[in-house]
This record gives sequence, C-alpha cells and structure tokens, in this order.
Amino acid sequence: MTSAKTTNGGISFWYAQDGLPAPREPLPGDTNADVCIVGGGYTGLWTAYYLKKAVPFLNITVLEAAFCGYGASGRNGGWLYNGIAGRDRYARLHGHDAAVRLQQAMNETVGEVVRVAAEEKIDADIHQGGVLEVAYTPAQLARLKDFHAAELAFGETDRTLHGAVETAERIRVHGAVGSTWTPHGARLHPVKLVKGLAAAVEALGVTIHESTRVTEIRPKHAVTPYGTVRAPYILRCTEGFTASIKGARRTWLPMNSSMIATEPLSAEIWDTIGWDGRETLGDTAHAYMYAQRTADDRIALGGRGFPYRYGSKTDNDGRTQTATVEALREILIRFFPSTTGARIDHAWSGVLGVPRDWCATVTLDRSTGLGWAGGYVGSGVATTNLAARTLRDLIQQDSGQQGATELTTLPWVNHKVRKWEPEPLRWLGVHGMYAAYRTADRREAGGRSAATHPIASFADRVGGR
Repeated sequence: MTSAKTTNGGISFWYAQDGLPAPREPLPGDTNADVCIVGGGYTGLWTAYYLKKAVPFLNITVLEAAFCGYGASGRNGGWLYNGIAGRDRYARLHGHDAAVRLQQAMNETVGEVVRVAAEEKIDADIHQGGVLEVAYTPAQLARLKDFHAAELAFGETDRTLHGAVETAERIRVHGAVGSTWTPHGARLHPVKLVKGLAAAVEALGVTIHESTRVTEIRPKHAVTPYGTVRAPYILRCTEGFTASIKGARRTWLPMNSSMIATEPLSAEIWDTIGWDGRETLGDTAHAYMYAQRTADDRIALGGRGFPYRYGSKTDNDGRTQTATVEALREILIRFFPSTTGARIDHAWSGVLGVPRDWCATVTLDRSTGLGWAGGYVGSGVATTNLAARTLRDLIQQDSGQQGATELTTLPWVNHKVRKWEPEPLRWLGVHGMYAAYRTADRREAGGRSAATHPIASFADRVGGR
C-alpha cells in the first residue's frame, strides 16, 4: 500500500538503494577531441567503451547534462532482453532475412552485456532467468500465440509456449491463461550497471564531463555554456532528452514510463507467487506492464502511466503522478493478490525516446561526422549495447580502419525517420492513442472474444506503429 513512507521521485529506487554517484567536473572550457559523445547513459558509455577498446589512442570526451545514468539508464525496469523496436517494419523495408539478422544480433547482445559485466567486474545483480510474457484474457492469449509464432519465424527457435499450468509453475500470475518464454533475457540493477560502466570507461582513459548540458550540435562542434568541444565525430546519444537540443524538438518524442517498488516481500508471500527463476515478467495488454523480482526480493513493476508532457518536456527528479502510482499498484495486486498489504517503498518515472515510426536506429552521416543512436522505445538496456558496437564499426569504417561488418549492414543502420507533428497535435495524438489502448484493455478484460479490440488496432495505425 502507498503511505507517507512511499518515496516519490528522487530519480529512482535504484539510486535510493545504491546512492548517487560522486560528481565529475564540468567541461573547463573549449577543447578538442577525436570523438565527442553527447550523453552519459548506456548508449554513450557503451560507445566510448567499445571505441576505446578498439582504438586505444583515440581521445574521447563524453558530455553529460546531469550525471551518468541520470536518464533512462538509471530509471528503467532492469530488463536486459532481446526485443528491438521496429523489427517488423525493417522486415517489410529490407526483407525477412535482414530482420532475422537483426534479431540474431539482439539475441547475442544479451550475452555480450553479461560477458562484459563479468570481465569488468561489474556486479549489477544480473540473473539470466529469461523473459516470461503472460496473457490473462482470451484476446491477449490470441495475441500472445501470434507473437510467439512471429518470434519463431524470426529464428528464435529456443522460445517456448506455455499453457496456464506451465505458466504457474514459473510464476503464479492470477488469472494467467498462457505465456511465452525466451532464454534471451536477464534481470539486472540498472544503476549498478551504469556506475560500473562509467568507471570502466574512465579506467580506459575516456574523459567524462558532467553537469555540462549540450545546447547545440553541429558538424565538428558540441556547444555548451562552458565551452565547445571540437571533434571530427560528434555522436548524439541523448535518447528521451533529445528534444532539449537546438533543432531537435520534434526528432524523438520523450515518452514517460513509471515504476513502483515494493518493500522486500516475506517468504510467505513468495510461496504464493513462485518466481524462483527470477524471470523478467511482462504481459500482452496494449498498455503493457513490465516487472522483475529484485535481488533483495522486492517486486519492481512499471507501465506507461501519464504518457507525455506537452511540448516534449521532461521531469526534474523522477516524480510521478499519484494516480499513476495507484494504477501501478492495482496492476501489482491484480497479478499477485497476496501483495495487497505490501507497502510501496518507492515510485518514480523517466522518459524514453520514441521516433515517429517507432523504429530504433543507428546513423553516421559520413559527410558531416554527425552520428546518433536511439529511439529504443523502452527496449534500450540491451539495444544500447548493439547500437554502440555498431557506431564503433561505422566510425572505423569511415576512417578507413576497416570495411563493412555484419553490424554496419544491419537494416536499422542509417534509417531515416520523419519528425513528429507540432503541438498540440503531438500531445493530442499520444494521449488519444493511450486512452484508446486502455479502453481496449478494459473491454477485452470484460469478456470480449479472442480478438484484438478494433480500438487498439485503430490506435496502432494512427500512431504509426
């Protein structure tokens, strides 16, 4: 239950548990670099890591507006999994085989993150229990079976489909009628990963300047109030905060996602739930949820909540609306009735980057040296790693150090996306879309036959998904 003891905001539960990082110095003035990375989250830090590993003599500077991991990298649900935004669209644009290669790269990326964390001695509470996605209405079950079949068609042959009994043997979600499970997933502590990655990057000789907001990016220049970094390559790795950069307000939409974390649950409650495999957990609702069993036996659970702030604004400290907290608590209790009396210790929110066509992308403009990666639509914990390795290969290819690689020929490379509509159309469209999703979920839960509600299908088309 929510109470006066519930912390709302404070960046995230993960920071409340692990502590804020010691601050790093801001940019001292104008300087030069070989590569300047804008953004100190997973994308920026992974890119610095792989570039410095590949070319140790590179002078790499990372500029971060607040502190490393302040954005989605320090607030997410801790889902390291193989989902990637836009795969179906890439299959239509580039062919099925190209999309299969992209999916295979994502499958391998989960293991790559685990490997590097072990190699760099980053203890991020990683547990490879896979991902379980459940259905609890006839319409959801139909979608889940279609989703499962699609994943098999994209080469994920180790995925399994379960009925109600087998689902309960993994996690006893109240009312679950089926599920699909993939081994390509792991639970982790987001802040422990981002802190460890920042430390590993600095140990390699990368310079990180925090409290240094980049106000403008142009070829060979990253402009800040403290000075300008000049570099042949300027890489924008700002995800949900991209709209704050001059000229980029309509590039990616900052979509809100909110979370709650319970108190540590008793052994008696866990006996009613199961979840011994510590899989990450999701559902097949249109306004979907995501959850994990944390290392200290809490449930951390998230969902969309209030989806978007007018004018692409972002929050300051992760505070979320009371109604959203209550809505997430209702999902928690619906899934696990034995948690009815459990205290909610923390609630928070953050923003993720959403392109107009909902497709994650990696780009390097060889004529200007400007590059970017993002638009992960909530699947960034693993996708950031693949994006970073791809940026590394694109820069090495551009500088003549190597030719094309498996990564530089993936279909998401150099994908072009149109801008979002101006306000108020942007606000009306996003809020209307999620209102439609919630209406569809309510009607499906009310006993609608085993087919996706047409309201949700219409919202998908309008939203460009």
